Amino acid sequence: MKFGYSEECLAHDTGGRHPENPDRLRAIREGLARKHGVEYVEADPAVPDAVEAVHDADYVAEFREFCESGGGNWDPDTVAVEATWDAALRSAGLAEWAAETALDGADGRETPFSLGRPPGHHAVFDDAMGFCFFNNVAVAARSAIAEREVSRVAVFDWDVHHGNGTQDIFYDADDVFYASTHEQGLYPGTGDIEETGEGPGEGTTLNVPLPAGAGDPEYRDAFDDLVAPATREFDPDLLLVSAGFDAHRHDPISRMRVSTDGYGMLTARVRDLADDIDAALGFVLEGGYGLDTLAESVAEVHETFDGKRPVTPDGDADEGVVELIEEVRATHPVFE
Repeated sequence: MKFGYSEECLAHDTGGRHPENPDRLRAIREGLARKHGVEYVEADPAVPDAVEAVHDADYVAEFREFCESGGGNWDPDTVAVEATWDAALRSAGLAEWAAETALDGADGRETPFSLGRPPGHHAVFDDAMGFCFFNNVAVAARSAIAEREVSRVAVFDWDVHHGNGTQDIFYDADDVFYASTHEQGLYPGTGDIEETGEGPGEGTTLNVPLPAGAGDPEYRDAFDDLVAPATREFDPDLLLVSAGFDAHRHDPISRMRVSTDGYGMLTARVRDLADDIDAALGFVLEGGYGLDTLAESVAEVHETFDGKRPVTPDGDADEGVVELIEEVRATHPVFE
């Protein structure tokens, strides 16, 4: 794969005890150093106009002033230093690079994966939260629609937390489809199945709140029975994956049971879906806080594109998840 990366993202220093710290990117780089076919690209930072296309201008100015004054705790979880402004612009720019590279035809072993931080999917229209300041995947999606011959973009968010920010930004949009598989009841507490979009965006949000303990069979069925057919119906020109790896069974801040092989399975399914609907495909890093499992999982995504055949999980999904899938199919507008 081609990985977007910048040392500037390491300067966003949240402190050694904060789960979202620079060691995340260092661990990924160390894990990928043992793999072949890895290419790194440093992309330009996003320009403020691109950020303001998805965020309130007053919020963007307030965040910039906050960093220029030395930063601090924006909220109890979300920390900034002076360098965070530049790191956030760079992280958003790397996501834009992933979208642009995919649209330029990069696929297969050249598929782009943006390794930026701070992450983005919790950043709402007018506020930072959940370690996130700019919504990187939203910036990338809106820029692709504004600057390229792209009519529709789909975002599949497999982070263990619901991407409330991405949902918020595109909730009434008819040109961006947002699908999320996440742990029910986990931070930030959004992402119920009834949240399906509004106005022109009715039906362009799909939430699959999985119960704690869900693993490979449950994620397999949620993707096959809900995410894939809904995305196929939307027929996007570009598919972006908000790729968090904190649903891993050994991640310290979730209760899910996805294996490293499970991420390979999801990757292969996303790749096959993109091929089937002739959509460009790019990945954007979100969460993942166990350094070893984060590195292993990103490497699994890379190896899947490098020819590794994913392991298909054995066994049936939990009956509760089967019932959840049936409920979503019975109530979501896309399945009518």
